[in-house]
Amino acid sequence: MPRFTALLIWSVFVLFHYPPSLSLRYVSALKNDSTTVIIRPPRAGSNRHTMFLPLFPSPPNSSRISGDVASRRHLQKSDAPRPNARMALHDDLLLNGYYTTRLWIGSPPQRFALIVDTGSTVTYVPCATCEQCGKHQDPKFDPESSTSYKPVECNIDCTCDNNKEQCIYERQYAEMSSSSGVLGEDIISFGNQSDLQPQRAVFGCENRETGDLYSQHADGIMGLGRGDLSIVDQLVDGGVISDSFSLCYGGMDVGGGAMVLGGISPPEDMVYTHSDPVRSPYYNIELKELHVAGKRLPLNPSVFDGKHGTVLDSGTTYAYLPEAAFEAFKHAILKELEGVHMIKGPDPSYNDICFSGAGSDVSQLSKTFPSVDMVFGKGQKLSLSPENYLFRHSRVTGAYCLGIFQNGKDPTTLLGGIIVRNTFVMYDREHEKIGFWKTNCSDIWEKLHIAENAPPQASPPSDGISPTAEIPSLPPTSLPQYIPQGETEIGSITFSMSVSLNQTKVKSQISELSWLISQELHVNSSQVHILDFTSNGSNNYVTKWSITPPKPANSMSKATALSIISRISEGGVRLPDSYGNYQLSDWNIQPPTKRSWWEKNYLVAVLVSILALAIGLSTFGTWWLFRFRQQSGLQYKPVDSVVPEQELQPL
Repeated sequence: MPRFTALLIWSVFVLFHYPPSLSLRYVSALKNDSTTVIIRPPRAGSNRHTMFLPLFPSPPNSSRISGDVASRRHLQKSDAPRPNARMALHDDLLLNGYYTTRLWIGSPPQRFALIVDTGSTVTYVPCATCEQCGKHQDPKFDPESSTSYKPVECNIDCTCDNNKEQCIYERQYAEMSSSSGVLGEDIISFGNQSDLQPQRAVFGCENRETGDLYSQHADGIMGLGRGDLSIVDQLVDGGVISDSFSLCYGGMDVGGGAMVLGGISPPEDMVYTHSDPVRSPYYNIELKELHVAGKRLPLNPSVFDGKHGTVLDSGTTYAYLPEAAFEAFKHAILKELEGVHMIKGPDPSYNDICFSGAGSDVSQLSKTFPSVDMVFGKGQKLSLSPENYLFRHSRVTGAYCLGIFQNGKDPTTLLGGIIVRNTFVMYDREHEKIGFWKTNCSDIWEKLHIAENAPPQASPPSDGISPTAEIPSLPPTSLPQYIPQGETEIGSITFSMSVSLNQTKVKSQISELSWLISQELHVNSSQVHILDFTSNGSNNYVTKWSITPPKPANSMSKATALSIISRISEGGVRLPDSYGNYQLSDWNIQPPTKRSWWEKNYLVAVLVSILALAIGLSTFGTWWLFRFRQQSGLQYKPVDSVVPEQELQPL
């Protein structure tokens, strides 16, 4: 669930994440130590309850930004407009455990799908020389193919490789996954719909992956945290963008979203809270109160200020409250609910708090579940809708579970992505504040009018290197409308694939292909069905496939369908070389199959029949028993016991 230079100084950090995706990070700079330990929650669907946070504080000399860098940023503060990078977000936080964006590295550009993480300070992708890297969405980065690539040479401020030639990095995670490699510098492109021209930046080129990093579909991590190697810090230090960035996560069943690197003109009704960079190395906020259905929870404001305070983390899936706050929140929610009943959660390993009977329409959830308000330091209030604290039950239609959990015994409050769904969040680092604006993230560009007021483009990067001859197009400014508006449940997804098959092994290769497709689309093998295949001569075949809901469901959610379609349409399916130059095309969605009354209600009919049979047998048994007892109760006198007739008396 979900990890995680105008710059020649290599500061190394020891990060402690605990946990579907990323969790809280704690940074401790240790000079000449390249190991980074990250304790985090597993991805969505795994342990999402207990959060273990940093074990020790930063040393006195562990400032993440050296004095000269901080001074340089202070001098750079200006009201002069700077360009920004508009970028689309993909995937779904609850379904995939993360959101990704697209970056292009090198000349010519090589595309990568990177997990957006405000808790990480390094951006890294798999290197072409990596023999221990997993199979991800895009090909590995090949430094030899980039004319602008430069290795970060060994120096006294970094950990060097064995040959003392190049700086290296390492990241280790508590769920037994890790990433390590070398540091390189190259041109990073943000797409031609961005006002920000390509810039040189330092990034990690992986030589080894283990665990979730090895098996995840995304290529790597895009670090947005506070730190000299963060992509945001590098762009700010170069004077290219203002010291700000923004994220907007799509709502329930929608996924996707948007990201802006650089400043924007904020909406007038944006709600702000102070974010103190000295308070903790994370993006923290001043949460003072929680209200449920307009009623303030009986909590001391200090409950939200324990340890690292209240931390906002884009990489964490759910939200985690200190024990006292969680108990008060849970009881307040339960007290307000009517017309629903509690059911078991989708995973028997955890005691999820789930409710059935609310219906499948997300827009109607507010009629069943109460509103929740977060009150910040100066009394400003951010209202949360039910989609900001609920997630869909994966096994019961129309059922939902609380997406807010107790943070073990840790007093830190951690707010993950579920809290900010359909919320534009602006991380204004220059003014040390974070802004929230409730909106539909699917059409955020039109609402912000970024394109109309775009400032002039920045000058090309220095060092005499041309940015790039060709910048690939970024996805459309608004989310692709893969699924028509109003559709909430999808019956199946069909698509065609042209592929090379050995004529003598067609059946066995079709079976293998079915399994490979299920792995690439992250579905069960029983959901993948071959509809047809025809030969176009030689070994070239056109195959048609169908992806159906997992049994016994009759439909899949819009979010699930969007995730599958995005992988099909954006090159997310990777097959072995033995299948040749395969190509996926002509994808389509099908409505749920219309089932007859008997198919929809056969279980009820069977139960009614059994009940009627039981009642009939019971009635017959009762009648038979009654008759038996009645007959057995009659008394017969023997023949000789009959009394002789008495003589007739004379008249």
